[in-house]
Amino acid sequence: MKNILAIIVACVMLGACTGQKQSAVIETEVPERPAGQTDVVGLRHEPMDSVRIGFIGLGMRGPSAVGRFCHIDRASVKALCDKHADRVAKSQKILVDRGRPEAAEYSGEEGWKELCQRPDIDLVYICTDWKNHVPMAVYAMEQGKDVAIEVPAAQSLEECWQLVNTAERTQRHCMMLENCVYDFFELTTLNMAQQGLFGDILHVEGSYIHNLEDFWDAYEGNWRLDFNETHRGDIYATHGMGPAAQLVNLHRGNKMNYLVAMDSRAVTGPKLVARNGRDGSAFRNGDHTMTMIQTETGQTIHIQHDVMNPRPYSRMYQLTGTEGFANKYPVEGYAFRSLEPFDGMPDHEDLSSHSFVPDTVKTALMERYRHPIQIELEEKAREVGGHGGMDFIMDYRLIYCLLNGLPLDQDVYDAAEWSCLGELTALSIENNSAPVAVPDFTRGAWRKLDGYHHYMAGE
Repeated sequence: MKNILAIIVACVMLGACTGQKQSAVIETEVPERPAGQTDVVGLRHEPMDSVRIGFIGLGMRGPSAVGRFCHIDRASVKALCDKHADRVAKSQKILVDRGRPEAAEYSGEEGWKELCQRPDIDLVYICTDWKNHVPMAVYAMEQGKDVAIEVPAAQSLEECWQLVNTAERTQRHCMMLENCVYDFFELTTLNMAQQGLFGDILHVEGSYIHNLEDFWDAYEGNWRLDFNETHRGDIYATHGMGPAAQLVNLHRGNKMNYLVAMDSRAVTGPKLVARNGRDGSAFRNGDHTMTMIQTETGQTIHIQHDVMNPRPYSRMYQLTGTEGFANKYPVEGYAFRSLEPFDGMPDHEDLSSHSFVPDTVKTALMERYRHPIQIELEEKAREVGGHGGMDFIMDYRLIYCLLNGLPLDQDVYDAAEWSCLGELTALSIENNSAPVAVPDFTRGAWRKLDGYHHYMAGE
């Protein structure tokens, strides 16, 4: 393994709960928790009267986030930073146009450090390119700030451990801004799962299938394509992984044990590089990557990644349970072995588990099991926008939890677990799809909770 983590290849049992035979598993080092550190599972701070925010990175996603925060009470933007001063000015105009006070301005290569050092900032919100996420987040936490980082939070296991150890050492929140867990179908389905409609969950799926053909040039210096050129594996797993992880309660009574990955040939990627006048023969990332994951409590997770080819957008989002099934892409629907009648449920013929319930039943189900967060925020979220409203819900929930002294919906272990698939899948692929153990970033603290219902419930 690269950097500080060594690869240890050992023959181990692949989880007693699965009853599988011995098989060679590639393991990566799980460092001892440094003396004096404690885990941050369920981390709470004292309630706050207001949350003062500093934004770093005002290129693609930052300005829209600044605009969304103008709609959140008791949240104030205190500072804006980008290495380009003209971008700072544009986001400043967003604040002024919406009647908010002007924020302090920072620019240049080191302006972000000055922002993090300000005593009047509680939360640092990072929307830069991927390579800067971890250095900025670590520095901000060391200055006593809570942190929110765009996806993916980290690009290597070493970076994942940096985030975890810094959050534990400083006892600061570190949330990855995974917006897809707040989409409406996902929230409703999560609530249904927590209410037991699907029985025991056996298998979940997620993906990031998004043809970026029209977007590559929007990334300054073409950094995102360059990252695909130099890295193999599922380097952008979090949009699919986040909602899937919540359904199986990862590090809330469950954990990932190991994964197996494979990829297709790199065909489109090299062509894209060649258009820029470079030799694409060494392009590393396959056009399509697939990953299978086994969990401690016996579920399987299937994750896919393809940003190269002309497929319709999909995050897959699928759930298979002993009593029911949910699917979002390409068609939203639910199927059940049986379904107890409820108030408002329309008359229908006997349901068949071989097909989706009728649209009238689906509509009634989704209304009955709307997540409490949706009930509170959906109308406002659709008005404010941000990927259909899920971005606003994400930001609102972050501020709500900080104001009320609650654990965040996503913590630093989520950031590490969902981001680590990049390096782990590459490790599997480069070893003929060998199983690779997923490190326990909580170092045993995943047993402290017994389900995800402790979160995202407005408690």
